[in-house]
Amino acid sequence: MATTTKIRPHALVRASGGPRYAVALAVDALGTGMLRPFLLLYGVMVLKLSAPATGLAMTGGVVLGLVCMPAVGRWLDRGARSTVVAASMLVRVLGVALLLATPAGHAWAFAAAALFLGIGNQAWPAAHAALVATVAHGRERDAALAAGRALRNAGLGAGALLATVCLTGGTPALRALAVVTGLAYLAAAALAWSVRLRAHPAADAAAEGTDGPAPRMRALLAANVVYVFCLNVPEIALPLVLVTQLHASPVWPAAVFVANTVLVVTLQVPVTVLMSRFPRRTVLVIAGVVLAASYLGFLAAASLGRGWAAPAVVAVSVVCTLGEIIYAGSATALVTALAPAAVLGRALARFQLSTGFGLAVSPAAITGLASRGPAALWGGLAAATLLSAAAVAAEKDRGRWP
Repeated sequence: MATTTKIRPHALVRASGGPRYAVALAVDALGTGMLRPFLLLYGVMVLKLSAPATGLAMTGGVVLGLVCMPAVGRWLDRGARSTVVAASMLVRVLGVALLLATPAGHAWAFAAAALFLGIGNQAWPAAHAALVATVAHGRERDAALAAGRALRNAGLGAGALLATVCLTGGTPALRALAVVTGLAYLAAAALAWSVRLRAHPAADAAAEGTDGPAPRMRALLAANVVYVFCLNVPEIALPLVLVTQLHASPVWPAAVFVANTVLVVTLQVPVTVLMSRFPRRTVLVIAGVVLAASYLGFLAAASLGRGWAAPAVVAVSVVCTLGEIIYAGSATALVTALAPAAVLGRALARFQLSTGFGLAVSPAAITGLASRGPAALWGGLAAATLLSAAAVAAEKDRGRWP
C-alpha cells in the first residue's frame, strides 16, 4: 500500500505541463463550454435546420471522431505530444470556421463542421494524458491528470454560463459566440504548441525495461464503457427522472448540475491524492461500488413521496458525483501506469474509444431503461456497474498491481 502523495501547487502546475499549458487548457475549456452545449441551438436557430437533422449531424461528428483515434494513437507513439494537443485545438478552429461559413438550410455543411469539432473533442483527452505522462510520473502524474480535469470542468462551467447569458441576444449573439469560441481555440492551440514537448518512446521504454507489448486491458476497456455512464447521469438521467417522472421543478436538475460541477472542481485533486494510498485498480473498483450504491440510492429516493423525492435525489447525486470523481481520478491513471512507453499513445487511444463509445450509447440506453421504470433504470445501472467493477478486479496486469 502506497503512502499518500503530497503535491505542492507549483509542482502540480509543472507536472501538468507548465504555466503556458495550463492557460491553454483553461482557454480551450472556456471555448468548449461556450459552444458545445449550444451547438444544437446554433443548428436550429441560426441555420434553420430541423432538430432531428441537427442531432444526427452532431452524433455523426462524435462517431467519426472516434474513428480517427487509432491514427492519433500512432502519432503519439511516434513521440508527438504538444503538437497533437495543439492539432486537436486547431481542428476545432476549422470546425468553427465551417460553422460560421455554413448558409442557412445546408445540413451537410453543418455536418462537416460537427465532424471537425468531434475529431478535436475526441483527440484531446488522449493527447493531453500522453503529454502529462511525459512530464510527470507516478502519483504526481495522477494528481496532474486530476488537476487538468478540475480545471477543464471549471472552464466548461464558466463557458456555459457566458453562453447562457448570450442566448438572450438571439441569432447575432450565437454567431458572436461562435466567433469568440474559434478565437479561444486558436489562442489555446498557439499556447499548447509553444510548449514544444516531444517524447522518445523507444528510448524511454528501453530505460524502463518496458519495451514489451501492452498488457491486456480488455476487461478494463469494456468496464469503462459502463463506468462512463456516470458522466451522463447528471445531464440526462436525473433531469429525465426529476422532470418527467417526479414532476419536479426544473430548478432541481439545475441544482444537480451546479453541485456536480462545483464538487468536481473542488474535490477532484484532493480526493485523487487521498486515494493514492491504495492501488489504482483498487480505487477504480471502489469507484464502481460507490456508483452502484448511488444508483440504488436514486431508486430508493424516487420511491419517496412527491415532497421528499426531489431533494432526496439531489442529496444522492452528491454520492454519485463522488463516485465519478474517484473513477475519473483512477481510470486514465491506471491506463498510463499499465501501458509501456512505446505503446502509450495507442493504449490511451483505445481507452478514449471506449469512453467515447460509452458516452455515445449512454443517452439511448438511459432513456430506454427509464421508459421501463425506475427499477429497470437504476437497478440495471447498478448491476452493470458492479459486474464491471468485478471484471476490473479480476483482470491481471502481467504481475504488476499499479
